[in-house]
Amino acid sequence: MAEETVKTSDAPVVATEVAAAPAPEKTEPAPPTTETVTVTETVTEAVVEKEEKIGESASFKEESNVAGELPDPQKKALDELKCLVQEALNKHEFTKPVEEKKPVEEKKPAEEEKKPAEEEKKPAEEEKPAVVKKLRRPPKHLPLSKTEACVEEEKKIEVVEEKTIPVTGESAPPPAAVEESPAKVEAAEPLAPEEVSIWGIPLLADERSDVVLLKFLRARDFKVKEAFAMLKSVVAWRKEFDIESLLTEDLGCEQEKVVYMHGTDKEGHPVCYNAYGEYQNKELYNETFSTEEKRTKFLRWRIQFLEKSIRKLDFSPDGVCTIVQVVDFKNSPGPFKWELRQATNQAFQLFQDNYPEFVAKQVFINVPFLYLAFYKIVNPFFTQRTKSKFVFAGPSKTAETLFKYIAPELVPVQYGGLSREGEQEFSAADSVTEEIIKPATKHCIEFPVTETCTLVWEARVVGYEITYGAEFVPSDESGYTVIVQKARKISATTDEPILSGSFKCNEPGKVVLTFNNQTSKKKIILYRSKTKATTD
Repeated sequence: MAEETVKTSDAPVVATEVAAAPAPEKTEPAPPTTETVTVTETVTEAVVEKEEKIGESASFKEESNVAGELPDPQKKALDELKCLVQEALNKHEFTKPVEEKKPVEEKKPAEEEKKPAEEEKKPAEEEKPAVVKKLRRPPKHLPLSKTEACVEEEKKIEVVEEKTIPVTGESAPPPAAVEESPAKVEAAEPLAPEEVSIWGIPLLADERSDVVLLKFLRARDFKVKEAFAMLKSVVAWRKEFDIESLLTEDLGCEQEKVVYMHGTDKEGHPVCYNAYGEYQNKELYNETFSTEEKRTKFLRWRIQFLEKSIRKLDFSPDGVCTIVQVVDFKNSPGPFKWELRQATNQAFQLFQDNYPEFVAKQVFINVPFLYLAFYKIVNPFFTQRTKSKFVFAGPSKTAETLFKYIAPELVPVQYGGLSREGEQEFSAADSVTEEIIKPATKHCIEFPVTETCTLVWEARVVGYEITYGAEFVPSDESGYTVIVQKARKISATTDEPILSGSFKCNEPGKVVLTFNNQTSKKKIILYRSKTKATTD
């Protein structure tokens, strides 16, 4: 069943832009080494639940970004890429693609103009003998001897004319060309290397620049020329898309429930949640995808959201510069909503091409079993590196899987955690204890109290269908046990997922929480407590 998804330590299963699975309609394999940020319904169509085999691949371990700790071949590749980047900056190659097209188109008309010019010269030369013939006609009133003398004088004139024609026609252009060429050389010499930044970091400045360049190298398996080509393409796309202006553009906040950042994982990576089930709301769906203009706005908002998230990362060699993506399949509209599919496919492709190596882990939760077939089709197209970042969990394993990577106190309450919005008695700084309640057993949790105080606690059972009660037991054997909470059944339909309570203790003793699991399945229980001084 879908509820018995894969254990996270089983079969291997990753940018990009990237590594999310491509859309079903486009079964073309993604570039084998590219990895991008996954945030699309396309990924949704590539996910599978198979708890016996698909859960977590061989665990992915992020490589070091410290240049001194890189293997020699990778150091060499980084140095070579830096040389190419420096040379490109000196030659202004990052801006050249837009300017190079103009001269190429202007060459053809220039060449065509030369041909008519040459043809005009030929008729001019052919006219010379015609002039000579006219001059050679002897005047009728002169004697023959004088006519011959006149012809000789006319020949001299003809020679002078032949010399002046080439001088006036051909020698004039060269001086102009000689005067222009030095001007062009002088204009090109003072150009300083261009300054290019990406995600707010210069391409060649400090150690942070190395971290950025390493992302492109890893996305292209440390093939320097391919990494350099990708870098140039990304820089050109960012200029064309006008990313810097996009960052300050007001695109509304309608999508904040669909895609949002919430907390960090156990290694400090920011966690991005993608809840496409929110698009079951027809009003929100129509406002987002009903027209081409609205889909374009959604795409711009999605890129803006990712850009802002990336700007908050730490690009120092020892910093955290990747994101954990959590994709929720619950109530997802599925592949039949073509408007959603089209928009998310576009976003997926842009992320894959322009945001390499920004995914630390991709966790797919509430995964339907029906996606298994499609995942089997696209799975061979992913590299082992890409697949090692994929984790899948069905509905019954969602909370358990998330807790492996994210502390329960930072997991949103809708996914089985204890993190809630607004002011609460406990904060993310208050750690949570996680325990297992075995099938058909009672499990007791004790909070000792040594002095007069008020004890506050909260607990949550993942899996529900359990009986819960609380009581205070004094240390003095002659004292009386006080029932704090009568035993009651906690089910999935309970409006109170988190069990909160408090008790003012006037004497030493302990507060005991009792959980009775009468089912045949184990349960996960989360709890934490603290004491507050009484004001009386």
